[in-house]
Amino acid sequence: MESSTGGPVVAVDGTSGSGKSSTCRGVADRLGLRYLDTGAQFRAMTWWMLREGVDIHDADAVAARAGEPTIVSGTDPLAPTIEVDGVDVAVEIRSDRVTGAVSPVSTVPEVRARLLELQREIIDADGGIVVEGRDIGSVVWPQAEVKLYLTADANARALRRAAEEGGSDVAATERVLAERDRIDSGRATAPLVMADGAVHVDTTYHSLDEVIDQVVQLVQQAVG
Repeated sequence: MESSTGGPVVAVDGTSGSGKSSTCRGVADRLGLRYLDTGAQFRAMTWWMLREGVDIHDADAVAARAGEPTIVSGTDPLAPTIEVDGVDVAVEIRSDRVTGAVSPVSTVPEVRARLLELQREIIDADGGIVVEGRDIGSVVWPQAEVKLYLTADANARALRRAAEEGGSDVAATERVLAERDRIDSGRATAPLVMADGAVHVDTTYHSLDEVIDQVVQLVQQAVG
């Protein structure tokens, strides 16, 4: 079974720090699929708003300018890229400033509508794709052949994220992740939910390779 893209669409949603990015890149590489990190697009939009001096807590101000930046996502799982107006912002979007601002920007319906259109254009291009985010299986591409929902317990997520950030305080990281989940799960537009038909994968007690193996098997079973 294949989608209109000419290959399977694997929609991977879940909580921050559950291993979505590493899993999705590994699965896409193993299966020869493209890869899209939708979270990077929201971070790119947030980076642009901050650069332009837009008050990120003023939803009307954010909405008014959501259509201005040109955001381009590279889909090579081994070397994904993200550009805003022709500028590589892969490093800048991971800054503490952007991390602290991405949730209020992401809740603005006009931002989500703009990026939803972009995400669907990328998915609908030639070739299968693994897409990670918070609402891929529920909103962006509900017809995906494979839908997954990745989670891990709070402490495991905080440990992983703190390690990624160079040894950040684990307790503080856990609080930040909990707040991010609270905002994303409670927003009116496209909240973080487990999509209908999604397979729940708990990564807490599994290595990255074990999770990738599990997801690859699920994809192969689904698409034959």
